[in-house]
Amino acid sequence: MGYVDRLVEREHELGRPVRIGLLGAGQMGLGFVVQVSRIAGMEVTAIADIAPERGVHAFGRAGRSDVLHGAPRAELVAAVHAGRPVVVEDALELTRLPVDVIVDASGVPDVGASVAFHGLLAGKDIALLNVECDVTVGLLLSTMASSMGRVYTVCRGDEPVECKQLIDYVHDLGFSVVCAGKGKNNPLDPAATPGSLTERAAGKNMNPHMLASFVDGSKTMIEMAALANAADLRVSRRGMTGPHATVEELAKVFRPEADGGVLPGTGYVDYCTGPVAPGVFVIGYCDDETVVAEMEYLSMGEGPYYAFYRPYHLASVEAPLTIAEAALDRTPSLAPRAWNAEVVAAAKRDLRAGERIDGIGGETVYGVTDSAAAARAEDLVPLGLVAGATVLRDIPAGTLMSTLDVQIAETSTIVALRRLQDRMLA
Repeated sequence: MGYVDRLVEREHELGRPVRIGLLGAGQMGLGFVVQVSRIAGMEVTAIADIAPERGVHAFGRAGRSDVLHGAPRAELVAAVHAGRPVVVEDALELTRLPVDVIVDASGVPDVGASVAFHGLLAGKDIALLNVECDVTVGLLLSTMASSMGRVYTVCRGDEPVECKQLIDYVHDLGFSVVCAGKGKNNPLDPAATPGSLTERAAGKNMNPHMLASFVDGSKTMIEMAALANAADLRVSRRGMTGPHATVEELAKVFRPEADGGVLPGTGYVDYCTGPVAPGVFVIGYCDDETVVAEMEYLSMGEGPYYAFYRPYHLASVEAPLTIAEAALDRTPSLAPRAWNAEVVAAAKRDLRAGERIDGIGGETVYGVTDSAAAARAEDLVPLGLVAGATVLRDIPAGTLMSTLDVQIAETSTIVALRRLQDRMLA
């Protein structure tokens, strides 16, 4: 039985659908609201956004004109129980409403961490369209959720989750995983800023900060770190290798150096530029003669390295599948089970002592994936903690930032949670 049939069955039993509270009604949030409105057995009942008109607009695009906004909490609670959509400005208000799961589409690590933490304490399941938060404090939040009988997960539709689906498939077939990764549709430009991408972002109807995080490589680094931590894989090297490859070349490129590839061994995450984007891939290995012969007959290549490829990921269109998995199966689509990778902050330009860091997709920093062990040994600063930090000494462009370079804003929720996670790992 598919998820929709089971969701409908659940609704008949409980007398109501799965209630979703959404944080952030930007591009991703809007798409999520509209997609959920097409799926029986679940509904977005509350949206939190600092610009409440975006929440009202999102509900309107989903066919709802009866939105309640600006009312006392008691009225908001009553509206949610009655099936009337509500909009609030305070993100933490979602944790006080009678929703089953909170979906974070804010893209802001500190905001996501705060809502996830308080949401778990309030007995909510947490689903992230905010991978930036996951690669900073995901292991702590996942551990909390498991101990409390809740679900913490990254949402389907993003590359890490869809790649993890492929990894599980390859494992289940009895192949060993050599490499897992994604395609990127343009070479990295670490100096890209919202200012330099204003016209391009307008042409794509995108937030310039979001586009900058794609172009400067931060998003790719974040996604592959999340995959490494969820699938217990490693980072091939600082920044990964990132060669150009076509789909046909994947199995030849992403194999150990001893066999002519770019990897130091097996069990890594990586990415490539070229026409593999927007897909994800897994390189599996099997040298059994019978299997090799069968795979060649099935047009999978000569082996013993094989590329398993999914040519798309559907972002907010697939994200509701995670809600179904959480509500019905009580399982995460993707959550850290190790802490193998970090995304550390590097200077986009020469930074001067006294400057303030603006964060992911901004004018001052970009992200670089590294092994967690190397980041710890060099005392490097996680990208998800650096927003609002003060530069303590001049930092040349391209330099990875250490705790000697910047003063982190210790009052933020995400920093407090990160300190707890570091103690847990220690």
